[in-house]
Amino acid sequence: MQTQAPGSRLERLDALRGLAMVWMSFYHLCFDLKHFGLIAQDFYRDPLWTTQRTLIVSAFLLCAGAGQALAIAQQQSARQFARRWVQIAACALLVSLGSWWMFPTSFIYFGVLHGMAIMLLILRWAAMRWPGHDGLWWLAGAAALALPWWGPALVAANPGLRVLDERWLNWIGLVSRKPVTEDYVPLLPWLGVMIWGHVGMRTLLRRQPHGLHRPLHAPGRALAALGRWSLSYYMLHQPVMLGLLLAWRWFSGP
Repeated sequence: MQTQAPGSRLERLDALRGLAMVWMSFYHLCFDLKHFGLIAQDFYRDPLWTTQRTLIVSAFLLCAGAGQALAIAQQQSARQFARRWVQIAACALLVSLGSWWMFPTSFIYFGVLHGMAIMLLILRWAAMRWPGHDGLWWLAGAAALALPWWGPALVAANPGLRVLDERWLNWIGLVSRKPVTEDYVPLLPWLGVMIWGHVGMRTLLRRQPHGLHRPLHAPGRALAALGRWSLSYYMLHQPVMLGLLLAWRWFSGP
């Protein structure tokens, strides 16, 4: 793999992350409108919304895996990785606390940030020890994506495995039923998405490194600027939107 300049960013990766953030904002705005009774939508069963959620989470995890491949190519130090990881883990804790306040019976205990924190540790550890063999990495990603389909069958054949449905283990993803929570991003199958993002970026860095640095047009540059602040934006966008909606309801009266 070609070594990248330390600290350099790929605008195209930032732009993809920024696009996912815009899409996420639209999704969450609609969710908030439903929460306040301003629209009637089923975000838990309607394919219009469940499919969007899957695609949005997939985009974020693909970007996270790709970003880790770029960081390793730039020889990111363990200290730099640890600093960023602590930020993600701390934000995951804040999400749990905030969602517990809003949804005490279905708060987020293993959402996208929680999952990302665990997956990044696994990916970093594996990538530093097995840097080659892209084919095996693609297969590992496919296996992670496929394994959860076996969850219900495993539990049916071995009733003792119902313990995997308990909250202290259902973060693995081998469950027979989805837990009641506002956001659930378990290790399986989502680690597979991050692995594919990682190995896909590794392949691009090796085969088409110059194409990744082609300049973007104005809309792409705007998305890239947004994508560079993904974690801060993720943490702030919902409180801001909820505050604006509450203010609008207060000023508009009953």
